[in-house]
Amino acid sequence: MSLAADFQLILDSLPPDWTDLEVDLRIEDERQYIDSAVALSQVNAQPYKHPQAGSHWRLLVAHSFGHAAAAESVKGVLSKLDREGVGGEMRVAEVREGRSEVVQMWGRPESVREEFRQRRSI
Repeated sequence: MSLAADFQLILDSLPPDWTDLEVDLRIEDERQYIDSAVALSQVNAQPYKHPQAGSHWRLLVAHSFGHAAAAESVKGVLSKLDREGVGGEMRVAEVREGRSEVVQMWGRPESVREEFRQRRSI
């Protein structure tokens, strides 16, 4: 299965209120490390070497807010790697859910506050 399809399966398995996702990506062929690193830099993937498993990256993904890459961007980069013939596997490292962004509401009308509560389900 392709990396983008694997990532979509991960997204489909998440609860609706997920906020942050961390995914470990390991490529099969270490000779493709440099080319993969260039593509993965677009979504700020964090590289690290695992002693037994080869080349890895940690992908930080945000659902609707936060300091991470958007899921659509990550899927696009993984599709690019698929087209280039890069194989690998992914594993979910951590999922955070049920958090809400902090927004300063002082001085805003009640209609804005209510709309924020409805959109964020808080």
